[in-house]
Amino acid sequence: MSYDGNESGAEYPARRISVSTGAPFDVLRRRLEALVPAFEPERIRAAVARGAGWEQLRREAERDAPYGLCRFRTEDPGWLMRPAGSDTASVTYLIGSLTLQARIFRLCPAAMIHVPLRLELHEDRRGRAVVGFEQPGAPLAAFGINKVTQAGRELDRMLGDLLEALELPRPGALRR
Repeated sequence: MSYDGNESGAEYPARRISVSTGAPFDVLRRRLEALVPAFEPERIRAAVARGAGWEQLRREAERDAPYGLCRFRTEDPGWLMRPAGSDTASVTYLIGSLTLQARIFRLCPAAMIHVPLRLELHEDRRGRAVVGFEQPGAPLAAFGINKVTQAGRELDRMLGDLLEALELPRPGALRR
């Protein structure tokens, strides 16, 4: 059996941003992970089981997140890249705001392909950290839904605020 399907697509500008820092990789990684705490699904599931409403869940998820961002996933590719001949320190994250993700999902579930956002941190040849990511607002604007575009701009702002909290320059694309 096969199903009928209709294809649609949209092109959008993507902006990859890279911030070379003067910070040692391990120092910046620790600071980032302190400011963007790990999402704890067990804690949230327990709250759901107790009958918590959305506001309680949101507060619980973001209670230790001073910038409203949580780490939904942390991946260190080094264990696999070392046998391939690379010993570069690197870590990738899926980070986002549960509040914004819920808003985006209500408006356009298809936009969830872009949230949470990916952020990459690696060590350059001098031992300094480099932070890389795609500007989150650009692909969200491509859905053509004003409130999703606004949520993307809010995510841009949150990411810029996080970079400033890490004592890094706010990229021009993330200006308030």
